[in-house]
Amino acid sequence: MSRIPATFAALAAQGRKALIPYVTAGDPSPQGTVALMHALVCAGADIVELGVPFSDPMADGPVIQRAAERALAHGVRLAQVLDWVRAFRVDDARTPVVLMGYANPIERFGVDAFIDAAAAAGVDGVLVVDYPPEESEAFARALQARAIDPIFLLAPTSTEARMRQVDALASGYVYYVSLKGVTGAAHLDATGIAARLQHLRAHVRLPLGVGFGIRDGASAAAVAASADAVIIGSRIIELMEGLDDAAARAAAAAFVADIRQAIDAPRAAPTRSTS
Repeated sequence: MSRIPATFAALAAQGRKALIPYVTAGDPSPQGTVALMHALVCAGADIVELGVPFSDPMADGPVIQRAAERALAHGVRLAQVLDWVRAFRVDDARTPVVLMGYANPIERFGVDAFIDAAAAAGVDGVLVVDYPPEESEAFARALQARAIDPIFLLAPTSTEARMRQVDALASGYVYYVSLKGVTGAAHLDATGIAARLQHLRAHVRLPLGVGFGIRDGASAAAVAASADAVIIGSRIIELMEGLDDAAARAAAAAFVADIRQAIDAPRAAPTRSTS
């Protein structure tokens, strides 16, 4: 079993929601990635999503696309990303790490070799954007055999049949894409998300994390009212753009700390009418 189920169980016992920041491995710099991961955890992250840079990130908006381009320009490849997870594990054996990316780097590495290397490095989950569940049973089972959770996406357009497919294959948590479109989009509808998550829970037994469109404490808190986890990527990367490692790390940590405070804040009890 990976570290992810225990993390969600501990948070649920405390009545808290998971905070999952996403950063692209190798951005702002390769040498700063491990320190950035530690800074996110110190600021309140429960799970770290580490993006594997790819030249054609079709589900990502311009902010994450630019981060991937910068990382690739630094020569970052999947093998280095795994090395950074291994280095992170030297000082943090507790925080789950999820690799998020696309099929091409994994297939170039070799699927079986990747799974072995990911397990050895201390990876807890893998989300491959372009591996749909109907084509991923063997991959998912191979990950689970090495105590790595296969994580899948669901979207506002997902059918009940797709929800059942994901429920049958996934472990760890399910990533609900709150908006139609790419990462970093706006117009978050917290009420609509809550209704959709209620419907998803009839078909999916795992914790539900919500990402895309969360940009500040208010939107994070609104999502946390109904989700099991809040996932934020584009805004963090946007805040780090153009900064050196130390300044980028400080900006990311300050933002994550603010989001942590927002989603942990006690929610006001509904007022009763005295009429």
